[in-house]
Amino acid sequence: MIKCGPIKALGDVIQLAFLPTDFDATLRHWTQTMGVGPFFLMENIQLGGMRYRGVPTEAMFSIAIGYWGDIQIELIRVENDAPSIYNGEYGVRDRLHHICIFVESIAEARRACAEIGAEVLVEGKVGDTGEVIYVDAGGGPGHVVELLQPMAGSEALFAMMRDAARDWDGSEPLRPLG
Repeated sequence: MIKCGPIKALGDVIQLAFLPTDFDATLRHWTQTMGVGPFFLMENIQLGGMRYRGVPTEAMFSIAIGYWGDIQIELIRVENDAPSIYNGEYGVRDRLHHICIFVESIAEARRACAEIGAEVLVEGKVGDTGEVIYVDAGGGPGHVVELLQPMAGSEALFAMMRDAARDWDGSEPLRPLG
């Protein structure tokens, strides 16, 4: 029997994330061509205590999340030029930027990543109770994995987004979240 790798053992991929050159055009593609939506916009996000390759950073970004079945499609818009995975060598655009796996324990995710020699690129807090790391699990840019221990209340937010997608009629393709 083949043992599954340490990243796969953490959980299933729940998100495909893209860093488009033209955010609005990419949103139109996903909503009008692919039929995915609505997307929910969260603007000017900064992770608490965010570090990029071990150094504090003030990186800011906005995201729009829509559901395609049970998979999140995330579109990212960079809001400043602070060091992050959204610029420099990891700022790959117009193709898959990273995948995301929800984990129950960020400590366990760190152990699994250390086991395979994955480099922690970004780490930070999500709200009061969530944590996230982004790792290069091998292969460099385009092979980034986000491991997210969601903050309390995230389940309800994601359920609302998923439910909105089930019977979406094409109206209000981008919905800002307060």
